Amino acid sequence: MGLHHLRPNPGARTEPTRKGQGIGSGLGKTAGRGHKGQKARSGGGVRPGFEGGQMPLYRRIPKRGFNNERFKKEIVAVNVEALNRFESGTVVTPELLLEARVIRKIGDGVKILGDGQLEKALTVRAHAFSKSAREKIEAAGGRAEVI
Repeated sequence: MGLHHLRPNPGARTEPTRKGQGIGSGLGKTAGRGHKGQKARSGGGVRPGFEGGQMPLYRRIPKRGFNNERFKKEIVAVNVEALNRFESGTVVTPELLLEARVIRKIGDGVKILGDGQLEKALTVRAHAFSKSAREKIEAAGGRAEVI
């Protein structure tokens, strides 16, 4: 079988509807536009968001004050339980977590949280630690180092 033998499935490709091609087509004369009015005219119609002269939604809603959204930091959270996959004595860095697919991206920093138990002595280097995470890492014989 060659590429020149390939054909689309029957019914997959249809002829485009030709509007205004006589009364028998079902879309003759006004071509589905109705009679007169702005939308019936050539080039007619209204812009997106236009509400017929009523004050549009995007102008009715108040837009005041400062929004901190654009300045927020994207901190990636990792629980201590996820660190059990590494061998004892390993130096766990954000790059190693990324490589091991524990996290998808480093973002603005990695914070270690204290959910779960840690059974191995690891040296963990991260941008931040919760109080319980630091305690659990040190209780397992490891070290928590802030980058």
